[in-house]
Amino acid sequence: MINNRFKLPITVVFSMLTLFSYGQNSKTISSAKTAKAMKKENGCSETCTAKNRSKEMACKLTTPQLRQRKETVIASLKQQIIEKKELDNGFAFKFPGTDKVVDELAEFIKTERACCDFFTFTLSVSGDQSEAWLSLTGDEGVKAFIVSELGL
Repeated sequence: MINNRFKLPITVVFSMLTLFSYGQNSKTISSAKTAKAMKKENGCSETCTAKNRSKEMACKLTTPQLRQRKETVIASLKQQIIEKKELDNGFAFKFPGTDKVVDELAEFIKTERACCDFFTFTLSVSGDQSEAWLSLTGDEGVKAFIVSELGL
């Protein structure tokens, strides 16, 4: 036998469940809205790809510096390119995925950012060390610059 003092009308129970459920859903919706707002604040696109603010397409290295880079770093990378793909806004280059090559690519990116800040660099490295892809992209004219100035 159920004690009568704990009996609640079914409408009261339903109302309580509805309020509890709504409260839980509003927290979920609020969390989802917060995540979306944070994503917008951080400027992350759907692909979370870096955006470049520099529009001036000019190398900032002096002629002797550029010649030395072409003879060393860029020449070394050119020899290791396995595949080259033309993209709408640049090129992608496939390399062996070894630690040594990944280190060279990271150094290339660090130094190239200092002289050619109009590039957007994307480095994709496989976990099994089988391959690494470096994409050099940018605004209109960047493909011609990659070919003529970098020789890639």
